[in-house]
Amino acid sequence: MFEGQPKGLFALALANTGERFGYYTMLAVFALFLRANYGLSAGMAGTIYSSFLMLVYFFPLIGGALADKFGFGKMVTTGIIIMFAGYLLLSVPLGGDTTALVVMLAALLLIGFGTGLFKGNLQVMVGDLYNDPKYAGKRDSGFSIFYMAINIGALFAPTAAIKIKEWAETSLGYSSNDAYHFSFAVACASLVLSIAIYYLFRSTFRHTEGGKGKDAKAAAAVQTEELSKADTKQRIVALCLVFAVVIFFWMAFHQNGLSLTYFADEFTAQSAEGLQAMCFDVWNLVAVIFIVYALFSLFQSKTGKGKAISAVVIAVAVAFLCLQFDADGSITVSAPIFQQFNPFYVVALTPVSMAIFGSLAAKGKEPSAPRKIAYGMIVAAAAYALMMFFSFGLPMPQTVPGADGEPVAVHVADVTPNLLIGTYLILTFGELLLSPMGISFVSKVAPPKYKGMMMGGWFVATAIGNQLVVVGGLLWGAVPLWVCWSVFMVICLVAALFMFAMMKRLEKVC
Repeated sequence: MFEGQPKGLFALALANTGERFGYYTMLAVFALFLRANYGLSAGMAGTIYSSFLMLVYFFPLIGGALADKFGFGKMVTTGIIIMFAGYLLLSVPLGGDTTALVVMLAALLLIGFGTGLFKGNLQVMVGDLYNDPKYAGKRDSGFSIFYMAINIGALFAPTAAIKIKEWAETSLGYSSNDAYHFSFAVACASLVLSIAIYYLFRSTFRHTEGGKGKDAKAAAAVQTEELSKADTKQRIVALCLVFAVVIFFWMAFHQNGLSLTYFADEFTAQSAEGLQAMCFDVWNLVAVIFIVYALFSLFQSKTGKGKAISAVVIAVAVAFLCLQFDADGSITVSAPIFQQFNPFYVVALTPVSMAIFGSLAAKGKEPSAPRKIAYGMIVAAAAYALMMFFSFGLPMPQTVPGADGEPVAVHVADVTPNLLIGTYLILTFGELLLSPMGISFVSKVAPPKYKGMMMGGWFVATAIGNQLVVVGGLLWGAVPLWVCWSVFMVICLVAALFMFAMMKRLEKVC
């Protein structure tokens, strides 16, 4: 899985892991913070939440255009500095008045713009590592590893957000609303780690940074591929068709931070026992990940020593899980914690996904990237079909006036947590088919002169989808739950059908 990859991949992946940890720590509690701190309705909180996500994924278009002119490395560094300023501003508890709201919105603008300079350009640099012919066949697997690293950061984020908030409340005596800001401060520390990793290992990927240095000129001489105007147009049209489809995947997928979090808060049981309780401890999930990777190593290792080490890792992880089990133990389940399951599944299932597609590739039967994207849309539709089925008969969401007269959401049902755990599993299957493959497709197909801009286009499509996430907030409380989920199911199915209709045209450029 990790063999034969360029060294720069691991440095860039780790730098991205630090940034993503901070981002997802903030995002895990952000929608709930908006409602609690400012007394916003579900729809208004959803509007701010989705608009922020839109900015995060729209600005890479500008970041890509700037990088095509000034270099990818410069934009990555500048982006980290701007993000740090935004998170620092967001970390200051200013209350819930109009001034505090304006400062918060300014912080979101900085974070969005900084992310736009950082995120897309870092991924272009990853793609350029594979322009070297000896790494060309490793591009898809490389992006799968890169995507897995992102989710390692996201895996620990919900637990970090909850624990730091609880610590601020119990140990420092902050109010519930002010304690949220300590979760946001985690992002500042993670960015310091991210930039440190970037510069410590810069020598492994410096040739991909672009700009006017001699390394960049040498790389450009090797990488530049002359395309005719017709070929360039064909590639750009194909990419735009893919962008049009992924809009609707992200619209559905990123309900995890909005309507699915509302569902966790208002409709899901707030306690768990026995084996189910173990699922909510992130260290138990880490133990499962170790078991999965050690099993792969056990069967793939070519030496007795390697097999022995793998067996020991498995035994230790299983023993740890056995010691953690308490048949009579009960824990409190907080709504944001459900967001750890998606990154857990990504990290745990990436080697499984790579093994499956590696086997298909060896037989000459691996689906093309556009076909994988279409399958991903169908899988996402199945996730919402599950939510729709189990939401029949549930009451409508309800609110009551709080102490300050603002509406407060009410917990109205105790649906088993297994519903959301299962839904996130299915959505993750869809994500693994669509996201890393889509990014790889863009880095491979984009005309060399427009690489930064085309990667920015991928993020603009994601941005539009994230803006449409607001639909979940607007539907929340306005229609029965099963209708809310059916909207996302139908949208994903229609997008999949469109993708299949365009398949011949898309596969021409693969």
